[in-house]
Amino acid sequence: MAKILFVVTGASYWTFKDGHRHPTGFWAEEFVAPYTAFTEAGYEVTVATPGGVVPRVDTMSLWPEMAGGAEISRQEEQVIERADELRYPIPLQDVRIEDYDAVFYPGGHGPMEDLAFDKDSARILTEALASGKPLGVVCHAPAALLATKRADGTSPFDGYRVTGFTNDEEDAVGFLSKAKWTMEDEVRKLHVDFSRGPVWEPFTVVDRNLHTGQNPASAGPASREILKVLGR
Repeated sequence: MAKILFVVTGASYWTFKDGHRHPTGFWAEEFVAPYTAFTEAGYEVTVATPGGVVPRVDTMSLWPEMAGGAEISRQEEQVIERADELRYPIPLQDVRIEDYDAVFYPGGHGPMEDLAFDKDSARILTEALASGKPLGVVCHAPAALLATKRADGTSPFDGYRVTGFTNDEEDAVGFLSKAKWTMEDEVRKLHVDFSRGPVWEPFTVVDRNLHTGQNPASAGPASREILKVLGR
């Protein structure tokens, strides 16, 4: 069976500049929308996390006001409950890119705490990019690109067109002033061509085999673009 790898944060908190550990994890919509799209298209999903820890959903992402309504929140919670892959993740260090048809990174604030510094994730990103297979990275997950920076300051993503969660969106959720750093500011330093759409609106950027999405609403569109590339 064709397979998709989901690289998911294992972090349960995000450390603010004052030392406060804000509860977090992966963002519900950013897992649910792509997971649903890929599995309904007949793909088997494997979840990988740092150390193989069971990932946790950011509870804020299931608040009705954040999910887009009580019914959507309930549906997302049901998908997460049914997705046994989340309960049996493999360690990032065990991932072999050749075993998968595509790689997808959901966001949430969790990647700011772990994937941004994880060398196993950096290897996966580098190998996926070089393989030519579709690589999807959405919302805060482009923070993981920071770990690909080499000793000489270069990255395999240099010159790529990307998008991700913007400073304006971080400000809108009340975290801009609390963050040690922002995904947008740091990813721009990788010499990428960072672009953005309207706040909270779906916005995706495709450059070669790299598919990036700006925010939670962009996760579904990014996964559907990948399915088109895969011929599904």
